[in-house]
Amino acid sequence: MPRTPKPTKINELAGNPGKRKPNEREPQPPPASMDPPSYIEGDALVKWREMVAELHPLGLLTSIDVDALAFYCVLYARWLKAEKIVRDKGEVIKTVNGNIIQNPYLAIANRCLKEMSRLAVQFGLTPASRSRITTDPPNTEDKSEQ
Repeated sequence: MPRTPKPTKINELAGNPGKRKPNEREPQPPPASMDPPSYIEGDALVKWREMVAELHPLGLLTSIDVDALAFYCVLYARWLKAEKIVRDKGEVIKTVNGNIIQNPYLAIANRCLKEMSRLAVQFGLTPASRSRITTDPPNTEDKSEQ
């Protein structure tokens, strides 16, 4: 299976380790607003705010990435809910007929983790993907003094 290409911004932050010529015709969408989409709420909204606070200053969140990040946040909220139910009821449960089965919420939690992991790599959120990124230290000077 061919390797999934890294987003150019991630490759730039990593210092272009493969020394491949960047795609000069790649679309350059504008940075995203830090405001969440209207359908984000609850735990997903909390996660959105956490993620945007980290990704926006690095330039890793553009206007066309908003939905991908929203998907991640919704999956996170769904995983959190399913994980709580698994903790409360256990990984196996008894049916009304007395049969012991895997808690269906365990499958939901596992699917969410799988999809979140896939999306996390796209934003450089895993230790392995992040280890290939370098950034300049944040500018702590007040721009109003310049």
